[in-house]
This record gives sequence, structure tokens and C-alpha cells, in this order.
Amino acid sequence: MHDGIKRLVVRLESLVVLRDLLEDEVIRKFISLLETISGEKDNCRKFVRCYSDFYHCLVLSCLALKLPETGSFGDYLAHAVMYRETPVSQMTEQAGFESFPEWMEKALRNELNILGEMAAISSRDIKSGWLDSHGHQSMEIIGNLPEWNTGLKNRGIFKPGKPWGDSADRLIDFFRQWGSGSFARYKGFIWERNGDQGTLRGVDEPDPVRLSDFIGYEQQRKEIIDNTLRFLKGYPANNLLLYGDRGTGKSSTVKALLNEYHDKGLRIIEVPKELLADFNQILRIIRNRPHKFIIFIDDLSFSDDESTYTALKAVLEGSLESRPANILVYATTNRRHLVRERFSDRAGLTSGNADDEIHAADTMEEKLSLADRFGMTITFTAPDQEEYLKIVEVTAKRRGLSVERDVLRKKAIQWEMFYNGRSPRTAMQFINWLEGYLKMMDESSGG
Repeated sequence: MHDGIKRLVVRLESLVVLRDLLEDEVIRKFISLLETISGEKDNCRKFVRCYSDFYHCLVLSCLALKLPETGSFGDYLAHAVMYRETPVSQMTEQAGFESFPEWMEKALRNELNILGEMAAISSRDIKSGWLDSHGHQSMEIIGNLPEWNTGLKNRGIFKPGKPWGDSADRLIDFFRQWGSGSFARYKGFIWERNGDQGTLRGVDEPDPVRLSDFIGYEQQRKEIIDNTLRFLKGYPANNLLLYGDRGTGKSSTVKALLNEYHDKGLRIIEVPKELLADFNQILRIIRNRPHKFIIFIDDLSFSDDESTYTALKAVLEGSLESRPANILVYATTNRRHLVRERFSDRAGLTSGNADDEIHAADTMEEKLSLADRFGMTITFTAPDQEEYLKIVEVTAKRRGLSVERDVLRKKAIQWEMFYNGRSPRTAMQFINWLEGYLKMMDESSGG
């Protein structure tokens, strides 16, 4: 076992097409652990430290990734192969890819076999390798070190008990279908900035809302769906502004698109309004990806002294650096005119004050025209009472709530009067309260 581990350490250094995996923190700590076995001058303290460092890092990483079995190095390594960007994954996801050069295909199969051998090394193998090469000093301490699982769950790519190189074709098919790196793992992202550095954070648990969950607003959603499907098929499509009353399902509709069409290559990136100036950074990250991206801006509006709307205007209109064809902008707003306009702006048209802007009309026109730069504006208005009650009734039926119709309608009207007014959101909040209330009553009566 000692000689086999020494050979594996050298073979890992031979990785070329999958070499990026060696930058992974868990894998680096595992290799450092293997190196303590082959290093004759390494002492027991260093071995125990490397062993514990690796296992601690493995457990935390498995928890963060929500892998099916915490502390399984095989599962972690399989996940890393699937979702870490490498020349193999990046080349495969490109349009027009047919096959690798012969040397690359051979290297991929060989390197997968090397990684499979690494995944198969058990904690007992590690302990035995150390004891064989360094004697039985501190045997009790080493024997009490916790052991990890080498088992590999069937993840659809690598098959338990089979050489990993045999799964090369399945891995290539995975990259073809889902893409490379985080864009294969996640379907939704949020743009964040830490200091001067912006980054895409994948969303582990996106809102599960589906298009079939909605009641009403069929025409509005049809326009949004049709535009999105044209986009996914590579046909001309428009940027969308979803305008209307609060609580009418504008944002939820965009989120539902992701759940409906992510398997067709759709990804959504939510960009906070205050980070709109980072648009060019985002575009460069996703420009040559095979996926279709919706840049989602929720609750969009600007105060009259904000200049960040010029960044959005540049994206909508196109600047010297053209907007990639795989990107659309969908925004929601409660304001028909996205930039606040003051009466003082209009007063400036006829002002005799020397401090007022000479071309005030140009400024006012710029503020009013930002919404017009979206190709389509979809309007969501608050429902009337009957539409609101229909949403309540259908939602109650879907939840399986047994309430007399007249009682349900009366309670729903009282709810919207006391709380947030008529909207689909208010209807959902009422049903949530009603379901909880009925379950509490049922529990207290011993039902």
C-alpha cells in the first residue's frame, strides 16, 4: 500500500486536462496527506494534523454542497469533476463541438482513472500506509482517528465498482447538456460585490414557484412566456419591463420561468439596482456561454439624482461593446416612469433663474424615456373584488381547505380590508393564515 500511494502521488502530478482539480482545497489537503506517507522525515504529529485537516475540510465542504452523504470523499471528488471548470468541460460546452483531439480523449480517460483510484483509497489504507512506512509509533492515536466513507453514490456519471475512465462518454454528454462549472450546477445566480470585486453567487435553493401555480393574468404571462421561448430558440426577443401594482406576481413570474425552462438552457442572474454599474463585468463572464441568460432587476426605480440608470440604458440600447445575443433584461417596477420626475423639472422649462438648467426639456425627456427602451412593457394591475375572490377560492381548493364558500369569501374580504388590499399576494397570505388556523383548531379539538 505504501508503494501504491507513492506512485499515485506522482501520477496525480501528471494531470493535464483535469489539472484544475488540483486547485480544489479538499483535494489539495488529501494529496498533502498522501505525501506525509511517502515522506520519510515526516513525523506522526504532522501526519495526524494533515489527516484531521483533510477530514475537517471534507465534512464542511460536503455539508456546504449538500451532498447525499457527509464525509464521502468519493462523492465529493465526483462532484468536483462534474462541476469544476476544466479545459474538457469548457471545450465540450461550446457550440459545434464534435470530438476531442485523440490525445485529449486518451488523456481524459487516463486521468479519470487516476482520480478514481484516489477516490477508492480508504482511511484504513491511509493509516496502514503510514504505519508500514513509519513503524507503529502512536498506533493508538492513529487508530482512533475517524474514518471516512469511500462509497460512491450512483450520480448518473460514475458507476460504483467501475473504472472512472469508463464513464468518460457520460461525462462529456453531461457537459454538452448542462454546460461547465457553476453554470452546470446552478440555475439561478445573484450578483454580489465584496469590495471592488464582483462575483456570481449560485443560489442553492431558488424559489420553487411554477407557472402552473398562478391564477389569473393569463394574457400577461402568455406574452412573457412567448418572448422567453423565442429567446431560448435563438429567435429575436425583447427586453421586458413588468410594470404594475405590488403583489400581482411580477417577480414570481420571472422566477417561475427559471423552474420551467432551466433544462432548456435558461439561467437567471439577479442584479441589485445599486450594482447596475457592474453590468459590463457580468456580460464578460457570460458572453461566450452556451446558456441563455435573463438579467433580472427587481423593483426598479431611480431617484432623480442617481446616475446608475445610465448603465442600464447603455445595456438596453447597446454601447460600443455590443450586448451578447444570449442575454435579455427583465425588470419589474411599480413606477411607470422609472426615474422620479419633480415639478421643479417642469418648472425649469420656463424658469428665468440663472442657476436652472438651460436644456431642462432634454433632461426631463431622458428621465421619461428609460422605460421606453425596454422592447415590451407588460402591465399587471390589481384585481377587482371578483378576481381577488376567485384567486382565494381556487387557492383554497388546491390546498384542500374545507370552508363554506360564503364564509370563505367574507373572511377574504375582511382580510384584504384590514391588511394589504386586493392582490394575489394578499390572497396567498390570507390562505396561509386560514390553513394554519384550521390546523390549529383541528389539533386542539383532537381531530
